[in-house]
Amino acid sequence: MKIGAVVPQGWVGEYNGWQPLDAWRRTTEVALEAERLGFESIWLFDHVHTIPRPTDEITFESFTSLSALAALTERVRIGHIVICTAFRNPALTAKMISTMDTISGGRMELGIGAGWKRDEWLAYGYGFPETKERLARLGDDLEVITRMLEGDKHQHATFEGRYAQVRDAINVPKPIQQPRVPIMVGGNGPNVTWRLAARHADELNLDGMSPADVVEALPVIRARCEEIGRDPATLSVSVHIWKSDAATAGARRVDLLAGYREQGVSRVMALVEASTTSDEALEALRADAEQAGLDLAARA
Repeated sequence: MKIGAVVPQGWVGEYNGWQPLDAWRRTTEVALEAERLGFESIWLFDHVHTIPRPTDEITFESFTSLSALAALTERVRIGHIVICTAFRNPALTAKMISTMDTISGGRMELGIGAGWKRDEWLAYGYGFPETKERLARLGDDLEVITRMLEGDKHQHATFEGRYAQVRDAINVPKPIQQPRVPIMVGGNGPNVTWRLAARHADELNLDGMSPADVVEALPVIRARCEEIGRDPATLSVSVHIWKSDAATAGARRVDLLAGYREQGVSRVMALVEASTTSDEALEALRADAEQAGLDLAARA
């Protein structure tokens, strides 16, 4: 099992009171430190408001930030946990991700989900449809994005309905990674989200599930693959660890990471909020990950 670092960007309030240039400098420092320490990947959230309530404090936008981090790093894989698909036209998303794959030299991943944070939807003019409609939009967008990233121009002619207008949107930079940029669908919904992951994704990212929760989820995830004749072994399962679970170094965190590894989780992604101000926070997470038997690259 591998481990990724969620880089500070302000969403959980870690940059409250900071000046923008100081905050961005720290974001880049943490990303570079994660790469130096051997973390497999770095991640950002696709949010535009702080949590739990929107404030005027810094929340760096994810696509522009990850593009910059892609240019600054050399080895770590890069992605979102996860984009809110409705914030962007899916054809534009495909073009942006493909461009970022080139910037990174083939290290980009597309993490994608239906979105949930009502206040930012309304503040930025997206409305806030019911859950059923947001999930339907995710399914539609995955159809468009996967076809465009795979570069099959002939398949574009089959687009209908809402996305008939993207039939001509074929000028997407060919991704460095082939046959396409890896796609990770994020969410805990067994009836819709997991079926979409089985149909379209290379990876399913579970949000905040404990190892015991993962034990219960895995048979359902396997069933979602088998429903469409897919080998369940071809759908990786990862977990985003909530910041409270990732915060404290030591035996509890080691046991948590080992528990995920024992259940066959492919990777975990963790935000250690203390990394915003402490140079030792990621070092401690690496030490706990090593003790739990996780795979880390050699230090740079």
